[in-house]
Amino acid sequence: MSGEKNGKKDAKKARPKAASGSAGKDAAGKRSSTKNLLPSGLEKLPKKAYEAELERLQAELVEMQAWLKETGNRLVVVFEGRDAAGKGSAIKRITQYLNPRFARVVALPAPTEVHKTQWYFQRYVEHLPAAGEIVIFDRSWYNRAGVERVMGFCTTDEYRRFLHQAPIFERLLVEDGIMLRKYWFSVSDEEQERRFRSRHDDPMRRWKLSPMDLESINRWEAYSRAKDEMFIHTDIPEAPWYTVESEDKKRSRINVISHLLSTVPWEKLEPPTFEIPERPEGANYERPPREEFKYVPDVASELL
Repeated sequence: MSGEKNGKKDAKKARPKAASGSAGKDAAGKRSSTKNLLPSGLEKLPKKAYEAELERLQAELVEMQAWLKETGNRLVVVFEGRDAAGKGSAIKRITQYLNPRFARVVALPAPTEVHKTQWYFQRYVEHLPAAGEIVIFDRSWYNRAGVERVMGFCTTDEYRRFLHQAPIFERLLVEDGIMLRKYWFSVSDEEQERRFRSRHDDPMRRWKLSPMDLESINRWEAYSRAKDEMFIHTDIPEAPWYTVESEDKKRSRINVISHLLSTVPWEKLEPPTFEIPERPEGANYERPPREEFKYVPDVASELL
């Protein structure tokens, strides 16, 4: 992969710019109000169109999961990318309607002292899927090629060993029948900083912001070089990297879900039919008096 020009962008596609005045032009050459433009210059997806397409794709994800469960296939999806690139919100939309008994999100904390004595991939292996399961890694073994490399949490030998072993490890997974998909969420430095500030100002999302996130601002170019090196060594035919442009989170969600669905050879199955029986008449059961139980106060009635 080529390096990032001046280390400032993951993706160097020219950003759409608004023409002087209050409007710009979209891809079709139509005038677009600046009210419909994101800070990046991209035109916002219409809310109704986004929600309708997302719902359609989520319905297909449910059908894909049914196929995986029926056939016993296994799917691993790796989500990597810059901090605040939109990985978490995309995962949330993917899993929203899936059966949680057969779909898991793995977001591991920092390795313990015991983990550090194990083979590096060992703690990830135990989370791999069984037949019919989907496992989504919200960050993965690629921590070693990213944050551990940039922040000095691993030695140079450990880093080089990882770049050598990761393709071997992934080929073993694919050879064993696991479908492995790897996505890199790409966001510009300006958009990342805007999202950091938005999180800082929002009490409901401030927990998402960490000192490590803020340090990534100072080490943007180091992360860029680490990502480029990671792609060079681990973008293999059996498990290629797919880059998701994520300046607009809504666009990235639609794009990554659509792509994932297109790469899994699932088929729509006839849903099982159930006959709901008539409820039988009661026998001699009498419910105890309500006063004998502790009920949650009906504070909702105060809203009426």
